Amino acid sequence: MAADSTMSNGRETACLNGEPAVKRSRESGAVEALRTPREPQNKVTVVLGAQWGDEGKGKVVDLLAMDADIVCRCQGGNNAGHTVVVDSVEYDFHLLPSGVLNKKALSFIGNGVVIHLPGLFEEAEKNMQKGNGLQGWEERLKISDRAHIVFNFHQAVDGIQEQQRQQQAGKNLGTTKKGIGPAYSSKAARNGLRVCDLVSDFSVFEEKFRVLASHFQTMYPNLNIDVDAELEQLMGYAERLRPLVTDGVYFMHKALTGPSKKILVEGANAALLDIDFGTYPFVTSSNCTVGGVCTGLGVPPSHVGRVYGVVKAYTTRVGVGAFPTEQNNDVGDLLQSKGREFGVTTGRRRRCGWLDLVLVRYAHMVNGFTAIALTKLDILDTLPEIKVGVAYTVDGKPLPSFPANMDVLTKVSVTYETLPGWCCSTEGARNFDELPAQAQAYICFIEDFLQVPVKWVGVGKSRESMIKLF
Repeated sequence: MAADSTMSNGRETACLNGEPAVKRSRESGAVEALRTPREPQNKVTVVLGAQWGDEGKGKVVDLLAMDADIVCRCQGGNNAGHTVVVDSVEYDFHLLPSGVLNKKALSFIGNGVVIHLPGLFEEAEKNMQKGNGLQGWEERLKISDRAHIVFNFHQAVDGIQEQQRQQQAGKNLGTTKKGIGPAYSSKAARNGLRVCDLVSDFSVFEEKFRVLASHFQTMYPNLNIDVDAELEQLMGYAERLRPLVTDGVYFMHKALTGPSKKILVEGANAALLDIDFGTYPFVTSSNCTVGGVCTGLGVPPSHVGRVYGVVKAYTTRVGVGAFPTEQNNDVGDLLQSKGREFGVTTGRRRRCGWLDLVLVRYAHMVNGFTAIALTKLDILDTLPEIKVGVAYTVDGKPLPSFPANMDVLTKVSVTYETLPGWCCSTEGARNFDELPAQAQAYICFIEDFLQVPVKWVGVGKSRESMIKLF
C-alpha cells in the first residue's frame, strides 16, 4: 500500500493509513538519539611498517600487546617475519600475531591474510620448543572463515614464476617463494578457496581443490602436484582448524561495539611493499598500508584510532629493487653486521643504507601516522657522522614527490643532511634524557622533518630497551 505524507512537528513524516510510521519512536526520543553523532565505542590501534619492512614492528607490537585484549593480523602471509625477545627467548612469528605471547589476549587472523596451514602449525610447534610463551596458543587464537588458503602448489608456482622472470627478463622480483602472490592471484581470479570451504563439506572442498589444481597444472605443465597427498593433509588440518574458525565480521563487530576493549592491529610487510602504494612491481601482493586494516578485518574506517609507524633508524631492504640511500661500502657493511640484518623468513642478507626521510614522509602521507616508533638507534652508536636523505633530484632537477615509476627511482640522486654521531653506547639508556645530546638531536631532526612525534626509541633487543618519550 502506498504511503501518504503529513506534517508532524513541522516536519514531513511518512504515514501509513494516516498514522505516522515513526510516531512511537519519535515520542520516545529514539529517532533523535539515532540522529545524534556518536563516537565509536572502541577503536583499533594500528602498528605499520614505514619503510620496506624489517623495521622492528614485532617489538612494538609486543610492547603494546601486553596491555591488549585482542591482537589482529589483517594482511599478508608467512612471507613476513617478526622477532620478539621475551625473557631472553627469541620467538619468530610469520603467520601468528606476535601478540599471541600475551596469554590474557585473543589473537585474530583476519580475512585479508592468506594462510599456509602447514606453515601455521609448524610455526607454532617450533616456537613451543623455544619456551613456554606459546603454551595454550590454540585456545586464544581465532581465524576468519573468509581468509584464503595458500596451497603447496601456490608455493611451487611462486618458484616457477621467479625462474621465468629471471630467464625472460634477467631480473626476478625477489619473492620469498611462500606462494603469497599466486594465492592472492587465485583470490582475485575468484577461484581461490577459503577457510570456510575447508571446514564445511569436505567433499565439496575436494571437488573445488581438484579444479584449482588442474587449472594451475594447465598453466604450468611442469608443475608436479600430488593432489591426493595434499588433500589427505588438508583433511587433517581441517579437524585441527575447525575449533579456531569464526565469522570474522561478527567477531570484530562484537569487539568494536561491546564493552571497552583494547584492540591492536599488527601490520605485516610495510608501506613501500604495498601493492598499490609501494615500489611496484617489487612489492608484496596485499595492502599493507592503513587501508588494509579495514578490508582485511572488516573494520569500519571510523573505528581506526591511533596509527603508529615503525621506522628503523637507518634503511634496509631485502631482495631487488630501487634503493636510493643504499650504501655499498663500509657503512653499509657495518649496519648489516652490527644490526644482524638477515631476513627472518628467508635468511637473506638485507641491503643497508642511510635513513631515507623522503620515503618515510611519503609513507606518512598514505597512512597518517599518529606517532613514530624509531628502532635500532643503537646500531648507529659507533658512527662519527650520520647522513639522512632529505630530497631527491633527477638530472639536477628536484623531484616534487616520491615517484611511482621505478625507472625514475633508480636514477634519483639523494640530497643528504649530515648530522654528528655520538660515538658512545645508547644501549643502557632508559629515558630520553639519558641519550647523548647528538642522539637526541637526531631524533628531533626526524620529528621536525616529518612533523610527526617520536613516541618510542629502541636501543636494544629486549622489551626494556624501548624508551617511551611520552
